[in-house]
Amino acid sequence: MKIVVVGGTGLIGSKLVAKLNEHGHQAVAAAPSTGVNTLTGEGLAEVLEGAQVVVDVSNSPSFEATAVMEFFTTSTGNLLAAEAAAGVGHHVAVSVVGTERLPENGYFRAKIAQEQLIEKSSIPFSLVHATQFFEFVRHIADEATDGDKVRVAPVRFQPMAGDEVAQEVGKVAVGLPINGRIEIAGPERFQMDEFFRDVLAEWGDPREVVTDPHARYFGSELEERTLVPEEGATLGRIRYRDWPGRTAQAQGR
Repeated sequence: MKIVVVGGTGLIGSKLVAKLNEHGHQAVAAAPSTGVNTLTGEGLAEVLEGAQVVVDVSNSPSFEATAVMEFFTTSTGNLLAAEAAAGVGHHVAVSVVGTERLPENGYFRAKIAQEQLIEKSSIPFSLVHATQFFEFVRHIADEATDGDKVRVAPVRFQPMAGDEVAQEVGKVAVGLPINGRIEIAGPERFQMDEFFRDVLAEWGDPREVVTDPHARYFGSELEERTLVPEEGATLGRIRYRDWPGRTAQAQGR
């Protein structure tokens, strides 16, 4: 089938396009660099012609509250309208585990708005809520850095490999719409502060990880289970210690 992957040149999108093509589907990457702009609508009608499924893994270039809300509501609105006109039968969107638990966070609030637009549309849909990706571990540590200290809350943390995110999203894309959501996560559950203390020590990073119950995660305080899935989530198999990208990440690449 023809599957259009919006954000198909990014981390997850590029992996997803490759996996779908390997399985005999016609996966097409839609992004500004390929002539498709969901904010302006440029190229949408053309790329969606003949498509059965659209997978949206795009992300806002800015996480500022107003900008991220504008991105997700405008791009999703344009995309859904174009899909309806093209006769697309399944809309898949990737979101974040715990989105509904952090409505005070500008990014999560925008993701909630995006999901509401999808749920209210006429197009059958599937929402995939994923935990944090292994590939973003260094970025999370950098965001939590205060001088020579990394302030991390003692909450649950269950990251997963980007390859497995793409794999599970691909399975959803080629299946029937669920008109609801599923959660996906890594196979191991950590305490977040202990995870980062161990990882920074492995990197030889001189920053000190400080356990702080009030530490902010991209601007918001976390409850113990904010970032982890409920029972019944689909779990990956790749452990962080076995992840092929771990060495490069330790070297800052």
